[in-house]
Formats: sequence, C-alpha cells, structure tokens
Amino acid sequence: MTGAWQAKHTRLALILSVTAGIGLAVALTLIGLSQNVTYFYAPTDILASQEKLLKEQKHIRIGGLVERGSIKHAQDKKATITFVVTDLKENVLVRYTGITPDLFRDGQGVVAEGTLTAPGEFTATTLLAKHDEKYMPPEVAKALEKNAPEKNKDKP
Repeated sequence: MTGAWQAKHTRLALILSVTAGIGLAVALTLIGLSQNVTYFYAPTDILASQEKLLKEQKHIRIGGLVERGSIKHAQDKKATITFVVTDLKENVLVRYTGITPDLFRDGQGVVAEGTLTAPGEFTATTLLAKHDEKYMPPEVAKALEKNAPEKNKDKP
C-alpha cells in the first residue's frame, strides 16, 4: 500500500513541476515580449499623453504626414534634420540625425521611431517613409482619417 501511495505522490510532484515550468516559461516570454513592444502614436495621441511619455522615456513610433515647408537641415556635419509631423489636428516637432530615406519629403507619410524628449519634441532614431505613391502605413492612414476635418454634410 505504501508503494502505490509513493508512486501517486511522485507522479503528482512530476505533474506539478512540469506545470510550474511551463507557467514560468510562458510568464518570462510574455515579460520579454512586452518590453520589446513599440507602440504607435499619432501627434494628437502624443500631445494628449506627453507627460506620461516624457516620464517613462519609452521607445515609441510616431506617424503622420510631413508638414509642407517644415523640413530644416541643420548646419552640422551629422546630417541632422528637423521637421513637423502632423495628423491634420496636432503637430509634433521631430529631430533626426542620419541619412533620410529617398522618398522622404514634404507632404508624404512618415513613421519615426524614437523617444519624446521634451513637450512636443520627438527625437527619432529610425525614419521610415512610404514606398509607393498610393501606399500609406495603416497606422498613419487610420490616424489621418480619424483627425481629418469633417466634410460639409450639406453637399451631396
């Protein structure tokens, strides 16, 4: 009788150990994934939660249109540029040092990765421009659609 009782406890201990191991592996995987997530924000979203973003200094993405006439090249040897990203409602100044994509220009869709460094100012580490005149990143299109001025409802 004691042999059968010990076998049951051994199997129970093995099952609990395997279950605990799987649970630990899942928990570590979820923690690792959540730390590597880069969230997308439109300029309106950034300005609405900029206090929190400044405090956390998380790596995020900002997307929208490059405001016409806002691209300024700094007079340094590091190829620093500043430009304004807009979602047609709010604007955020973006600073980027590096080579810009070939398709980066005024009025085009852009996604920049980096951190919010001051109220209304974003420092980008990566700059992505659209690759086709008909294509716009889904996040940017959704933000622009959400913030587009209402069309005149009186017209058919």
